[in-house]
Amino acid sequence: MTILYFTSTGNCLQLAKKIGGIQLSIPQMIKENKYHFEDDAIGLIFPVYGFGLPKIVKRFLEKASFKAQYTFAVGTYGNTPGAVMFNLHKFAVKRGITFDYMNELLTVDNYLPVFDVNDQIARLPEKKTAENIEKIVSDIHNRKTNLPKASVSLKVLTAFIQSMSGVFSSGKAAQKFIVNEKCKHCGICTNVCPVSNINIADKVVFSDRCESCFGCVHHCPANAIHLRNEKSTARYRNAEVTLKEIQNANCQNGLAKRI
Repeated sequence: MTILYFTSTGNCLQLAKKIGGIQLSIPQMIKENKYHFEDDAIGLIFPVYGFGLPKIVKRFLEKASFKAQYTFAVGTYGNTPGAVMFNLHKFAVKRGITFDYMNELLTVDNYLPVFDVNDQIARLPEKKTAENIEKIVSDIHNRKTNLPKASVSLKVLTAFIQSMSGVFSSGKAAQKFIVNEKCKHCGICTNVCPVSNINIADKVVFSDRCESCFGCVHHCPANAIHLRNEKSTARYRNAEVTLKEIQNANCQNGLAKRI
């Protein structure tokens, strides 16, 4: 089994590890120009951004091809997924990819402009994330099938949210981040960025390729990177995923010697 995943704070990687098999990072596959995959089962795991696919996942799927007896896709989300899986199904079919099983996993929402991280962590028991992970893992291991449906109203709402997300998820979003005096120039922000958007010289400099994943914000060990409109200064990384795993998954520049 091969699982292709994109993760920022570890939720998707946690699920990928629970399912098992070989876990391959989408940013690293793009870096290595690898887009064709063949196995008995192939899966895609990604976070839902504004009712849609992260830009990096969409770019990957535009070139990818899967050859497998069983294929699956799971989107992780923290509030509502909208019609993301329905739209993903249509998008994939147009590119020759068909999924046998598609599902969504409710977990911590780390989107700082809207959600307080401490509140999200406190609500994990009511979200039943652990129980739902077990069900998804069981479904996949037993090769169950499940295709998404979406009402007209949900499709309309998703289209609206996606249009608004396009306004706020510009590649230049990180240029509005605030880096305060706590910054130690440790380089971790550069190593967790999936698109090489951050450079450090005399100060931290953000370019115009930001995915709005907030990995640099959440993983800064000094809590030195902030959003102007964040709901809390608390940060999040999935308890079952290490910082080194995030760096190995996303770093595009080669891991720094200090890691």
